[in-house]
Amino acid sequence: MEINCNKCGAKFNVPDEKIPKGKLVIVSCPKCKNKLTVDSHGLKQVKAGGVAVGKTDPGVKQPDTDYGYGDEGAALDFYEEGVKLALVAGNEVEQVEKPKQAVEELGYRFIWAKNTREAIGKMRLHHFDLVILCDGLDGVGFKDSPLLQFLNHLSMSLRRRVFLALISESFNTMDNMMAFAMSANLVVNEKDLGILAAVLKKAILDHEKFYKVFMDTLVEVGKA
Repeated sequence: MEINCNKCGAKFNVPDEKIPKGKLVIVSCPKCKNKLTVDSHGLKQVKAGGVAVGKTDPGVKQPDTDYGYGDEGAALDFYEEGVKLALVAGNEVEQVEKPKQAVEELGYRFIWAKNTREAIGKMRLHHFDLVILCDGLDGVGFKDSPLLQFLNHLSMSLRRRVFLALISESFNTMDNMMAFAMSANLVVNEKDLGILAAVLKKAILDHEKFYKVFMDTLVEVGKA
């Protein structure tokens, strides 16, 4: 849909599939950062006085699974093309401080999700190349984590594009069998956060090599 900024007059398009269905979403103008409200019940922009502008393509399929964690107040931010995004989900600043340093050292744009609702809300609006989940988010362990459930219900074509790392004091860093059991790409012990950048770099490189072989094989057999 096309959105008009009522502050600076800029016009920009937001893909319908990026706007959660049945929610009020705050969209940031990429030019002046003015906040605009989009009512996605009919995918329309709401101006002062309730005047609606903009139409949606009825042929675009909207996501229908949000596990009750759609964020009506979520802001649809815009990032430069080609920027790699890393979502770090942790309740406290202390939890995400070292992961923040690690992902920025590796060239990712750090995005902090302070709770499960915010994490899932952001993931429904953006693609994150890297997701780091700290144990005990919102007081819930990995076994019952709605965020892990959300990731595990993504289509395989989307899920394989997300590198998922789990952090807990109960893990042995780079325990591949544990990572497999948790449906993650990497597990890291909290005591090894000081070397997280190096651990992530190696694990992500191995991941990319594996999927390059996988995709090359699909091409060879005519399934890509």
